Amino acid sequence: MCAKQTIGGKSECSFCNFATLKSQKSMEKKILYIDMDNVLVNFQSGIDKLDEKTSAEYKDHLDDVPGIFALMDPMKGAVEAVHRLSEKYDLYILSTAPWNNPTAWCDKLNWVKKHFGGDKDSPFYKRIILSHHKNLCRGDYLIDDRPHKCGVEDFKGKVLHFGPDRKYKDWDSVVEYLMKK
Repeated sequence: MCAKQTIGGKSECSFCNFATLKSQKSMEKKILYIDMDNVLVNFQSGIDKLDEKTSAEYKDHLDDVPGIFALMDPMKGAVEAVHRLSEKYDLYILSTAPWNNPTAWCDKLNWVKKHFGGDKDSPFYKRIILSHHKNLCRGDYLIDDRPHKCGVEDFKGKVLHFGPDRKYKDWDSVVEYLMKK
């Protein structure tokens, strides 16, 4: 609270009242974390855009190719699903970035800005978490394609295992499930 208070504890400050209402509204929504690689982002689409020399040089560690994350396309239905889910959930990106590819950290942010916008109206404005320990984040749901990596197995909420051979095979199945919750 700011210095403008009444005796009853109510604020006379319109900013404080707005911030309190916004905080209460956000608290009503459940927290949903979304992984990037092979969930929001089609990793293979970036690999397909590499030249033969680069592909051969980084054959066994393609995620270390400088700039590869900037080349990737969204997964089919991901952008639309995020906008739909943002109506009901408090969304965050929770992803990892290769330790040996410093451009990946910036490329991921720029990818989000390109596909979701970079202003305050973006569903991911200042809501990107890059961590190799996803279990440290608290939330209700995590959509991830690798349930046994980077702490996902110890995430305290429900993990939605995403991918073509997984329980949640595409964005339609994710939206159908989460909008019912």
